[in-house]
Amino acid sequence: MSAIHQVGFEPEEIRTDEPTRSARLKWVIVVDEALPAGRAVNAAICVAAATATSVTGLIGPDAKDAGGSLHPGLPWAGCTVLGAPAAKLGEIRAKAVESLGVFVADMPTDGQSTRVYDEYLQRVGETATAELAYHAIGLVGPRNRIDKLVHRLSLLG
Repeated sequence: MSAIHQVGFEPEEIRTDEPTRSARLKWVIVVDEALPAGRAVNAAICVAAATATSVTGLIGPDAKDAGGSLHPGLPWAGCTVLGAPAAKLGEIRAKAVESLGVFVADMPTDGQSTRVYDEYLQRVGETATAELAYHAIGLVGPRNRIDKLVHRLSLLG
């Protein structure tokens, strides 16, 4: 059983005054490129939600507009959404979970085929890791490691 790597930004690393490329960690979401648009967006959002709550310092401060209305913070270091064939998602995930300092969030296909969360938990619990298929994976880690994992993938189209 693999553990979730603790990954995040230290307070002094959060530099909202610099370009996203200067951030030590990179965030990408890789989605099954064959999914219909609605399901692809759903998978990406679900993985993003899991990532945002698990990776410290990923979300920037709230913004306040000129009228005084608040707008919740966004990922200050950016997030790139890429597409890949479904089979490639499992390969990338397998390499990522073994990569030191890389956080992995995923959406197994059972996440969109059930409407009751306990049923999802049961299905995933009855499936061997190597047998799981994915609709999306999210990765946060050192830029060089993330770049190596997603090398040559294109933006989701």
